Amino acid sequence: MRFDSYHPAINFIYFATAIACTLAFNQPVFLAISFLCAFAYSVKLRGRKALPLNLALLPLMAAYTWWYSYYNHFGVTNLRTNFAGNWITLESVAAGAAISVAAAAVIMWMSCVFTVVSSDKVVYLLGRLSPKLSLFFSILLRMFPRCGRQLSRINTARRGIGRGAGQGSFPAKALNSVKILSALISWTLEEFVESSVSMRNRGYSLKGRTAFSIYRFDNRDRSLVVVMFICITLIIMAVMLDQTAMMFDPEIIINRITPVSAVFYGAYALLLVMPGALQIADEMRFRRNRKNILTNCK
Repeated sequence: MRFDSYHPAINFIYFATAIACTLAFNQPVFLAISFLCAFAYSVKLRGRKALPLNLALLPLMAAYTWWYSYYNHFGVTNLRTNFAGNWITLESVAAGAAISVAAAAVIMWMSCVFTVVSSDKVVYLLGRLSPKLSLFFSILLRMFPRCGRQLSRINTARRGIGRGAGQGSFPAKALNSVKILSALISWTLEEFVESSVSMRNRGYSLKGRTAFSIYRFDNRDRSLVVVMFICITLIIMAVMLDQTAMMFDPEIIINRITPVSAVFYGAYALLLVMPGALQIADEMRFRRNRKNILTNCK
């Protein structure tokens, strides 16, 4: 089954764990697993649309690593001097690379979050804790695409009378853009007022009001949760045994990789590849069933 078809709580636990571990772990193997899994899963979810962003992160990572090593001076392994005569060290290069890899992986994980976690899932999760906060997020998430469409409509209407954002001289373009933005702000405020009145008339603020939900925690969700928490337990053990940390100052210090470390790496990789593996398995099962149906029809 596709990962987005599972219970929203499972989606939240997975992405919260993946992002938290990516930010907290600076050991090279864990960082590499986070980066590769985030890259692969974002491409699996979004297809070719994910490649421009993912590939654009690579030169940005190199640039940040260069900047970090150029202006942060610590470590004992000297490589060369910069324009000010300060040493660029291997330790600063490694630290900058670790930070850049973690940041790029988090960006790719967030692109996956925006694809898998829809607005109704956010409303469902927050509605149990705070209905008012749930309403605010539902209105906010709905408002962004509507603002984009309304901005296009306003600009199109004004372009018909020669007062579009890209028409006229430079001062005229600036003035037209300000007027379009003013119209959009007025429309947005009116929409917020209308939405609040509509929700109040529907009884949203009444005590004891319940929310409809299509999500049910079934046996399929329970099975996945068991596997996820086994992996999370092994990851916590790796943290307790200092298998996820690496020191850069004053020198690079990393714990020795042992067969037990391989177990931790496998658990972390299994946790992160689980959604992509579920989707691939679902697609293979669908193609196999379709082939069987076509064969039987013949």
